[in-house]
Amino acid sequence: MQRSHITIVQCYAPTEDASDDIKDDFYNALTSSLTKSKRGDIKILMRDFNAKLGPNNNGLESIMGRHGVGTRSNNGDRLADLCQTFQLVIGGTVFPHKEVHKYTWTSPSGHTRNQIDHLCI
Repeated sequence: MQRSHITIVQCYAPTEDASDDIKDDFYNALTSSLTKSKRGDIKILMRDFNAKLGPNNNGLESIMGRHGVGTRSNNGDRLADLCQTFQLVIGGTVFPHKEVHKYTWTSPSGHTRNQIDHLCI
């Protein structure tokens, strides 16, 4: 039996309002961490990416399904690019779920809900 290693990264990404420089720094650090793991290692990214992915997976079928919420944001583009680079699947978009089960964030007023936390394997 061959041994494999698991690289687990739990992170908090800058919000959509953060500057591009701050977002670039975050994704560069994340890329560096993932690059250090061996090619055959299992990579797991999880937590708050502040990224809306939406249902449009054109050109991204290998990393995500059509069951995301909302419209893809800049942070969503960045997360999708990272996952494509490292061949990670964005789990919450692959299978259909009831809408109420998709939301990972609700505003204090309760009027706005989003899916911004993701698990990528």
